[in-house]
Order: sequence, then structure tokens, then C-alpha cells
Amino acid sequence: MKISKKTEERFQANVPKFQKVLTQAKARDLNESDTVTIITDVLAEVFGWEKYLEITSEFAVRGTYCDLALKTGDKFHYLIECKAIGVDLNEKHLKQARDYGANKGIQWVILTNGVDWQIHRIRFEQPINSDLVVRFNLLAGNIKDDKFVEQLFVIAKEGVEKSLREEIFEKIQCVNRFVIGSLLLSDPVINMLKRELRRVADGIKIEDTEIIAMLKDGVLRRDLIDGGETAAERAKAVKLLKISTTAPVKKTAVKKTDDPVSPVAPAPENQAPAPQVDANA
Repeated sequence: MKISKKTEERFQANVPKFQKVLTQAKARDLNESDTVTIITDVLAEVFGWEKYLEITSEFAVRGTYCDLALKTGDKFHYLIECKAIGVDLNEKHLKQARDYGANKGIQWVILTNGVDWQIHRIRFEQPINSDLVVRFNLLAGNIKDDKFVEQLFVIAKEGVEKSLREEIFEKIQCVNRFVIGSLLLSDPVINMLKRELRRVADGIKIEDTEIIAMLKDGVLRRDLIDGGETAAERAKAVKLLKISTTAPVKKTAVKKTDDPVSPVAPAPENQAPAPQVDANA
């Protein structure tokens, strides 16, 4: 995704500045309240949110307040759970952020201690769960690294407006180990392997079940095949692949021509709809 020159210049000017601030804060082991102050400044100066209009700490959730929230007008884009800079973020902290988002119907949450930034997308299911979409270390990131800049852009106001987080989420949904594992066990791949094996060893007789058994027992990692959550993720992957292979074929009109040679029909283009839920890659 194209990042504007204005946004790049803001990153270049302010990321090194706050890397120095965070280094000092970490050395002094600042408390949570002081860390939130730094995070607020990062959201404004690095990520481009209006400090007094779009960054709020007055967002009530069941009688308490989440640390910060990002909004434009009446629309909330992120809830942010902040911890002291010296605290290692863990599942308990994530559950707190996830519960805030679930209670208010806000799907995107950020968990951060100022250095470690995690962007999660909530799955509104029972029990409530979430998927890690982006994670980066603001202190260790290199502003000349395109991947790091893209990660910053996910939180930046401009990135939210351009739906970058949704784009990255869809990529994670489609390109992950569960989808690839399911592809390896799909009929087209099994048929291709069987054909190539026959070519390598002329006259060999091998059944689909033998190839599948070899893939499951000696090629694929066991956690792609067995386990509770893994089974659910593989089921999603299989469903996605079925949607992809059964999508309607786009028809292209053939132009009439005086050329006596018969026109060649265009190849079918399978297009899968955007997935609705995510898998951890």
C-alpha cells in the first residue's frame, strides 16, 4: 500500500525521537500512568491522531475505563490497553483488552507497554477470542525497514482510513500454514504428486491413500492435523478452499472478427470472497 510522503516524513521525524524517550523510560522503569502519557504522545506525533479530539481516556466499559481509545467523530477505531513499560505483556492483559472490545462491540484492540505493540482483531464467538494481526517493537524498529513502516501504518490514522489492517487480516486468513496444509492434502495436489511419482518411477502403482498417509505421517507437522483449535482452523481453511474452487466463473465476451481463425476462450478466473474469520499464521 502506498504511504503518503507526509506520513513517511512524520514517521522519520518522530520515531527516532520516541525511541530515545522509550530508552530512557525503560531505564527508569516508569510506572503505568507515566507510560500512558508517552503512549498518548506517540499516538499523536507518530501515528497522526488528534491529541485532544481523537485520543480519549474517557471511554467507560461496565463501570470502568479502558486506558485509551482512538476515534473519529462518534466512531471508535481502536481500544488500547496500556501497561507499564517494564511489564511483559501476557494473555491476562490481552483478555482484559479483548473483554473491553467485546463489551462495546469494537473489533480492534491494541495491547502495548509503549515498546511492544500488538494489534488484535476480536472474534465475537463463544468463548470470545482474538487473532494477532500485527506485532512490532517500537524501540528496536528501523525506520528504513519497509516492513516496520507498514506495521506503523496499521495504527496510523491514514492506515485506518485506507483499511490496511483489514487487508493484512485477509492475507493472514488466506496465506497461513493451515490453508497450505489443506492445499497439500487436496485432490489436485494429490493427483499431481501421483503423476510425478509415476513419471519418476515408470510403471509404479500408487494410490491416493498412500500419498495422503505419507504427507500426514512424514511431511506435515502433526499440529496441522490434530488438536482442538487446529481442527477448527483446518476446517476454516477447507471451507475457504471449497469457496475458492466453486466461485462462479467470470465470463468474458468474445469480440466478433473477420479473422477466420476461431477465438480462444479465456481461462476461468476463480475469485474467493473475503473471509470473515481469521486463523493465526
